[in-house]
This record gives sequence, structure tokens and C-alpha cells, in this order.
Amino acid sequence: MGTAINLKIDGDSPIPIRRQLMEQLRHVIEAGGVPPDQALPSIRELAGFLGVNPNTVARVIDDLRRSGYVEARRGKGVFVAPAPPARPSPHLREAFLQDTVIRAAALGMTADDLSVGVLSLAGVRPAAVRGAVEVLLVECSAPELDFFAGQLETHLPVHVEKVLLTELAAVTRRPKQAGRWRAAVTSFAHLPQVEHLLKGKRVPVIALLAEAHLETLHRLAQFPSGTRVGVASTTVETAHNLEHSIANAGLPNIALVGVCPAEGAALGRLVRRADVIVCSTAAAERVRALAGSTVQVMIDDRALDQRAIEMLAALLVRENGDTPTTAPAPRRLGRSPFIGGKSRGGRCRGSDATVR
Repeated sequence: MGTAINLKIDGDSPIPIRRQLMEQLRHVIEAGGVPPDQALPSIRELAGFLGVNPNTVARVIDDLRRSGYVEARRGKGVFVAPAPPARPSPHLREAFLQDTVIRAAALGMTADDLSVGVLSLAGVRPAAVRGAVEVLLVECSAPELDFFAGQLETHLPVHVEKVLLTELAAVTRRPKQAGRWRAAVTSFAHLPQVEHLLKGKRVPVIALLAEAHLETLHRLAQFPSGTRVGVASTTVETAHNLEHSIANAGLPNIALVGVCPAEGAALGRLVRRADVIVCSTAAAERVRALAGSTVQVMIDDRALDQRAIEMLAALLVRENGDTPTTAPAPRRLGRSPFIGGKSRGGRCRGSDATVR
């Protein structure tokens, strides 16, 4: 019985069938799936198993022969070459692709953008890079966890594990838990505590900044001098973060008059003191009910600072594939003492085969 070879042809892929089959056979040979001097299935067998044109298979075998992967032996068939050419290991290639995707994502490019933009010169579109970097996110409230997890997973190819600060100590005691995380992300306010709890875990801890949207700041800049601005959100921490982001803009025409959560008597007092309330979407209904027609309500759910995203991407690239021997110094991204802060899947139709 011959060696098993797992091959798959995707008839809907923009990658030509000839290229799909050639790359898969190269990978099988490089990985030792078919050892040197072992015979490959015949052209007719491969074509029959995969449901493709025998002429296509013949051209693939010829490509492999010319590149040194196989050799034809008269009267015996096609065999893997005694010393196939060496390419960078699959681990190194995967690390390179992951680095590239992370850097591209930091610039707002999707996996499809990268594939089309970079490799269109070769006339093919590569398969999507699979997997995502594991990142730990630590915050003191569920709304902040949801906000930052959504922002991070939108901008970068990462999978975010959300952990409340009060639960971090218990989570880190689980066997081999910390080894999965490429980095931990939290707010500046929680940075010392998270660093302490992750000490010795060899996980770099960083703090990100999310800011008010530029559109919000532009609208605030249009108000007359002396306009009183209040800030409200579902949690006090989120409200303070948004307020600090607005204060950093240094708008001379507005005066910040306070922050509060979007509930209780404090919100009513803030509405009476302000001409404009900036609030999150989740708090908008409650704020509008109290503001009536006398106070203008502006919605701002904040956005991660682009510079911070790029810095986080650079950190992930540096850490990609590495196992540091000592814990790196913490990275502080942004300029505020507060945190403010998919390749599309689709239906595939093709052929799978295990060739023996």
C-alpha cells in the first residue's frame, strides 16, 4: 500500500487548479508526507481521485520535475527526488505571513486587500492566513471589555480573551493559561495591578488609548465660546475616559462641567448644568429623556487611536513566534493616563482526496 496523500481542490477558488495542486504536492514532499525515492500516484490516478483534467496533472508533475521535487524513471513512474529542494520551514513562512497580516491590518487593510494588492502581480490570490494571535484583555467592567475587544478584533487579526480584573488572579492560576497570550492589554489605571498579577508569566502588558472621534471634536469646536459640555456613559470609567480624550484636544471654546454614569440623580444634575452632553450609544436614550429640547446630545463611542494600533501591531510582530526568556518591559501606548480608549468566509465547492 502506498503513502497516503491528502489533497484538496477548490473549484470556486480564484487560484488556478494547477497552482493549487502544485503547491499542495510541494508541501507534502517538503513535510515528508512522501519520502525521497517514494513513487507518486500516476497521473491518471491523481486526475481520477481529484476529478480534474489529466493534462492539468501532467503539467503539475512537469513543473515539479523542473523545480527538482520529483524525477521520472523510465518504465517505473514518477518518484520523489532523493534530495528535494529546501524552502524555508513552514513555521518560518507562517510567521512571515502573520507578521505581514498584522502590519497590514494596522493600516486598515483586510486579508483580501493584502492578497489582492501584494500578490496580484503574480496573477494569483493566496489562501487566507489562518489563525489569530491570542491577546488577553483585562478591564474592570463588562462594557469596557466588550468595547475594546470589538475594537481590537476589528483592527487586528487577533482573538481577544476578555477577563475582568477581579478574576485575573484566578485565571492566571490555570495550568498553561498565560502561555497562550502574545500580549495583555489593559487601561493605564489598571496597568500596575495587571503587571503584578502577570509577573513571571512572560506576557508583555500594554495600555492602549481610545479617543473621541475627530468628527465629535470638530463639532464641539463649532460651538460658541463658553459652551458647557458634560460627558455621560454606562460606567463612570468610560465617561472619564471620554472626558479626558476631549480635554486633550484643548478646545478653547468649551468648558467641561462634569462626568457621570447614565443613571441616577447625578445625570439629572449634569444635564441641568450643561449645554451639550456627549455620551455613548448605550447611554443615549436615558440622556435624551432628561435633556429634552434644551440640551444637545452628541453620540460618541470612541475609537482606538491609530498610532496606538500601529504600535500594538509592531509589538505583536516582534513577539510573533518568539518565546522571550525574560518578561519584556511594559509598553505604554498613547499619551493619556486613562484608557480611551475578517477575511470573509464563503461557500466552497471542490474536491477532497486521500490518495494512496
